[in-house]
Formats: sequence, C-alpha cells, structure tokens
Amino acid sequence: MGLERVKRWKGGDMGQKKKILIVDDERDIVKVLVIRLESSGYEVIAAFDGAQGVFMAHKEQPDLIILDIRMPAGDGFSVAERLKRSTHTWTIPIIFLTGSPEREAEGKAMDLGARFFIKKPYDPEELLDAVKRALEEEPSDL
Repeated sequence: MGLERVKRWKGGDMGQKKKILIVDDERDIVKVLVIRLESSGYEVIAAFDGAQGVFMAHKEQPDLIILDIRMPAGDGFSVAERLKRSTHTWTIPIIFLTGSPEREAEGKAMDLGARFFIKKPYDPEELLDAVKRALEEEPSDL
C-alpha cells in the first residue's frame, strides 16, 4: 500500500516517469512549463507548431498532451481532431492551455475530448493538479 502511494507520487509506475508533450508556439511558456513539470517528476518533450505536435505525439507516445489553440501549421483544434482519429494517439489525454479569446473555445475543446481547459495566464498549481488528475483518470469513452 505504501509502495503504491510512492509510485503514484513519483508520477509513474515502477519509478518510470510519465511523459508529457507540450505543443505551444510561445517558447517562453514552453520553457516555464518544462521547468515546472520536470521539477514535479515528469519527463517533458515539446513541439512548437501543430504539425510538429502531431508528429511528436505519434513518435513519442506521451502519457499526456498540453495543447495551445492558436499556433502555426495547425491550430490546437485540428491537432486534437487528428490525434483523436489516429489509432495510435486517440487515448492520450489532452489539456488545452490557451490564451485564445474565442468564446466558444472551451466548449469546442471539451467536445474534442479534452480533459481540462485552462486559460492563460494560468495558475501553476491549477495546471499541476489538472496534469495529475488527467494522468490518473481512465478515458471515459474506452
């Protein structure tokens, strides 16, 4: 029982770190997220546009994707749609982290299967909590 708690706290099974893919074209945001997530025990990889995000999701098979909406080479919605259509990536949970001013953005993100929708500027503790919860939850549509 105590060992199970330690495994979960470290962010992975048997000491293996959970891998998170960040897809965001704002390099400063990515840098801050990488530092924060790595210091919380996660392995972090990054992509800086939509096309690279889809490629990296297939190549790296992350445990979670943090996705911006407004980016070059495919916005976050088109990236999420492509990932959900692929048999290799459809089960990967997605958290949208965005500064998009679109009013209907949250509803659209949730319709695409997002676990959480967080607006920039964001509360770092809220994001870490969402990451932890998204990694622990089982997909509801399996």
